[in-house]
Amino acid sequence: MFYGAGKNIFEKAHLLRNRMTLCEKIMWDELRNRRTFKVRFRRQHPIDIFIVDFYCHEIRLAIEIDREVHLKEEVMEYDDGRTHEIEKYGIRILRFTNNDVLKHRADVIAEILNAINQLSSTTGNT
Repeated sequence: MFYGAGKNIFEKAHLLRNRMTLCEKIMWDELRNRRTFKVRFRRQHPIDIFIVDFYCHEIRLAIEIDREVHLKEEVMEYDDGRTHEIEKYGIRILRFTNNDVLKHRADVIAEILNAINQLSSTTGNT
């Protein structure tokens, strides 16, 4: 479930859980509702040397909420590499911006539900 994450990554994840951004808090309030999503998400979850904002192990789905800094070219390149490394574990990553969460939350939720349905049908879960 943690794909070899070391002690320092767990410590950093703990700190990040205590310092969630407004948009991460909003999404966490949504994702923790198992009546809506039917799967369990964890927040600030270690995967190898990385920490994803939200992760559902049973269907291997990670969700990232990106601030505006992620629109810079050098950060986008880093994110692409990070995504590639995480996907090596068979994990699918969905990315949303803060703006998506604040202004288009229903669309974000619909996309997450769609991914859950797709992944659940291929893994036989839910």
